[in-house]
Amino acid sequence: MPTFNPDNVLLQDAVTGEVPSEQGSLMLKDFMTQAAITQLAKYEPMSKPVKKFTYLADGPGAYWVGEGERIQTSKATWLEAEMKTKKLGVIIPVSKEFLRYTVSDFFAQMRPAIAEAFAIKFDQAALYGTGSPFGSGVSVFEKIQASGNTVELNSLGNLYDELNSVMALVEDGDKDVDGFTTVRKFRKNLRGAKDVNGNLLFNDANGGAASQLLGLPVGYVNSKSFDSSKAELLAGDWDYARYGILQNIEYKISEDATISTIQDELGNDINLFERDMFALRATMHVGFMTLADDAFAALTPDVTP
Repeated sequence: MPTFNPDNVLLQDAVTGEVPSEQGSLMLKDFMTQAAITQLAKYEPMSKPVKKFTYLADGPGAYWVGEGERIQTSKATWLEAEMKTKKLGVIIPVSKEFLRYTVSDFFAQMRPAIAEAFAIKFDQAALYGTGSPFGSGVSVFEKIQASGNTVELNSLGNLYDELNSVMALVEDGDKDVDGFTTVRKFRKNLRGAKDVNGNLLFNDANGGAASQLLGLPVGYVNSKSFDSSKAELLAGDWDYARYGILQNIEYKISEDATISTIQDELGNDINLFERDMFALRATMHVGFMTLADDAFAALTPDVTP
């Protein structure tokens, strides 16, 4: 039997399977570049749907020792965490003409749209708990709400003092902010922010380096993922947020389904057969969890009337 070659097989002859390895790797790279969580949180390699791992919650102490005295011992606190992956899927209606593309060419064309859809959905769940399969109270903002780690924009008179206070809330829990996340439209606020000596707080991305705020990286979120009614900017010790990716991206196509999650211009469900279209369903398995209640803080919107 000849070996399957995605460069030579038309999509209409391969209606289900794994995304070709080259395009799948690029798609995952796009996904990890676009999702804020994958930019900031710590990656946990996963080979099974459930992974248990230990993390250092409290380090050992040191003691002053006199000459000839025994050195006291102290115990580090190691906790065990369990992360489960959940299936993340996207369905994209596509023109029938794409069925005559080779599998490789099709996914080269569709890679950006699939990666963006995955990134938006993953960030919505991990940052705010929106539609999250990972459980209640797990997302970054739910942790912020539980801890009360918020500072209101314009509450202290200037952005420098407000950002400093946001960072201080994380530091109160004996943790260090190592990154921020926000939407690009908030960048105008950051560009104009200065400290008490008139120095700019923000350096925009250049030379392949990430944008920096107060010397720390900024991960931008798609505006569809970020609820600006709840937060203008999130800060955290992102070692206390973990994510994992289990397997390659799989796909399946259908030519006769009715898609109920989107509507046409008349508000009707999309019937693929009637419109001479097909739909691609792509799926991947991802995991996410947070490890501390006080590792994150938010700059919230100005609610002054």
